[in-house]
Amino acid sequence: MKILVVNAGSSSLKYQLIDMDDRSVMAKGQCERITVDGHFKHAAGDKQTEFDIALPDHKVAIELVLKYLTDAEYGVIGDMSEIAAVGHRIVNGGEVFPESCIMDEEKIRKLEALTEFAPLHNPPAVTGIRACIEVMGENVPQICVFDTSFHQTMPKEASVYAIPYKYYTDYGIRRFGAHGTSHKYVAGECARLMGKDPKDLKIVTCHLGNGSSITAVDGGKCIDTSMGFTPLAGLLMGTRCGDIDPAILPFIMQKDNIPVEEIGDFLNKKCGVLGLSGVSSDFRDLEAAAKEGNERAALALNMFNYQVKKFIGAYMAAMGGLDAIVFTAGIGENNAVMRKQICEELSFLGIEVDDAKNAERGKAQEITKPTSRVHVFVIPTNEELAIALDTEYLVRNA
Repeated sequence: MKILVVNAGSSSLKYQLIDMDDRSVMAKGQCERITVDGHFKHAAGDKQTEFDIALPDHKVAIELVLKYLTDAEYGVIGDMSEIAAVGHRIVNGGEVFPESCIMDEEKIRKLEALTEFAPLHNPPAVTGIRACIEVMGENVPQICVFDTSFHQTMPKEASVYAIPYKYYTDYGIRRFGAHGTSHKYVAGECARLMGKDPKDLKIVTCHLGNGSSITAVDGGKCIDTSMGFTPLAGLLMGTRCGDIDPAILPFIMQKDNIPVEEIGDFLNKKCGVLGLSGVSSDFRDLEAAAKEGNERAALALNMFNYQVKKFIGAYMAAMGGLDAIVFTAGIGENNAVMRKQICEELSFLGIEVDDAKNAERGKAQEITKPTSRVHVFVIPTNEELAIALDTEYLVRNA
């Protein structure tokens, strides 16, 4: 079975065609600057092409993708009929969509009604779904996989906020979390590598990148996660503040005359390690600056490590134990120094890092010694494959 995975943004569309027989990526690419002017990238094996082309809307972008997937030179399939289904990444499904599902017109309309929960991400995703239906026809199943689904199993004591309860019942304000597709995938891979049933494990998954979140996975289910109603909560990140005292907001707004309509942009784009360091939102730049003696860059790095450690400890307490920690995403997968520092500060748990394994990159493996009481893994995330797996399951069991 061949699955096309689509991740549509407001002016972009990323895609992968995956052969589920061996889970290989047959082709991948992206359409950029949709509605602006247009740029296209496509790669199939060692054949690649890239060029500017007018992309007035997502329908034209999907048509271009399908054209190159079936192209005589750059294509990998004979015709469009070889695509069994399309899996779409959706950022927020609210409580309306607790799990992945095959879409129809009624469900698409329900998804459109959730725009306020993810105003930058959900509308273009709906546009991508409708574009696929228009180009590929109604007989090709369109499956939505929601970043929030994995977090739906959180108990209310972890997901509801301490504000008047009517804001939950009337407006749906609660902790939704994010990166759920990634957390679910790496937790499952961790169990597989350990040779254990996920139901028998307590795992903390650390998705660390420019956007970061940490999740407590008990018995294969999420019981808590660091991001909240929006991806702004939890850890400090590249440009996002993470958890702060809410009273800071009116104080800053009054002091600097920041209007209400600008405070969201301030918290999402001007805070985090960028705001702390004044150097960059890129952790590699911070490490270079810290080595040169920049104290604010060093502070930003130390704060990030401290918060990761604190969340791991809190989630171990919430689960009543800990079998494994997983590091994934850009920073989690590639920053060996940060992993080692975090693990050393958790050495009281009996964690013993194997320095040679920790230094390796690009593969899923345990980086702790056989004597380590808590196992630590580095597992490259693969959200596209996770989406394809859900898509395949729903198609086969429809």
